[in-house]
Amino acid sequence: MTSVLVYGAYGHTGRFVVAELRERGFEPILSGRDAARLPGGRVATVDNPASLDRALEGVAAVINAAGPFAETAAPLIEAAQRAGVPYVDVAAELEANLDTFARVADGVVVPAMAFFGGLGDLLATAAMGDWTSADEIHVAYGLSGWHPTAGTLAAGRVSRARRGDRRIRFADGRLQYADDPLPKLSWPFPAPLGPQPVLGEFTMADVVTIPRHLAVPSVTTYMTAVAAAGLSAAQERAGAPETFVVDVVVRSGGEERRITARGQDIYAVTAPLAVEAVERILTGRTKTKGVVPAGELFDAPDFLKALAPHVTID
Repeated sequence: MTSVLVYGAYGHTGRFVVAELRERGFEPILSGRDAARLPGGRVATVDNPASLDRALEGVAAVINAAGPFAETAAPLIEAAQRAGVPYVDVAAELEANLDTFARVADGVVVPAMAFFGGLGDLLATAAMGDWTSADEIHVAYGLSGWHPTAGTLAAGRVSRARRGDRRIRFADGRLQYADDPLPKLSWPFPAPLGPQPVLGEFTMADVVTIPRHLAVPSVTTYMTAVAAAGLSAAQERAGAPETFVVDVVVRSGGEERRITARGQDIYAVTAPLAVEAVERILTGRTKTKGVVPAGELFDAPDFLKALAPHVTID
């Protein structure tokens, strides 16, 4: 049985990842920083490289589900490089993803392999199809609500601190920082959500992943106002999981291409994204190596098809 280390295995998303690995016949090796929450697991701390090396002994890959990723990504990537195994994380932190993409790595390192980042990148890549460039890409997140996890809230605090509470966007071929209010717009989501008020330039990891490999000078992300309000309220996750519709529009000249993903629970759906990535890496179904986003590394339409029944693609 192939062993995969899950760092942060006791967290909300980590538990979904562990369950998905077991469902697919992998042996999840539980790891993290808190010994009290890891009975029988491999305790390792990011400030102790030797402990990380011991945790990675005998595993085929590592999935990092422990944020803030500004603290965990670099040490775990370095440990994975020493062990000679692929690294996948579920980071939604823009700055942590930028740090990861700035690295040079042997083998395969895939940051942001999650609902925010990986899914949008795969959708945009599939929508691009045979186009070699586009004028603009729009990724609209239609969430029926958002009750963030403690990890999401902690990661958000780290990101905001790193950029001095400014917001960030990708326009004119580069990342830009701004202090003005987010635009208030409406987005014509398909069913089951329908048209919804959204905040424009509510920037997610897609502005880092998509321009890494797609020739497009403008990537804009949007968030339903109700979900943004839930995040701002900083109330930890409780109640029924949210319904989501991710609507991606790619425009080039006078032409437009659209692709939509529907599902439920943004944290649960991260697990099949990350585990499918590991499975494809380990079975050689990749296009390149190094530090690469999902859309560049995998066959995007085929990957999206493999996410059923967790995600429905139109």
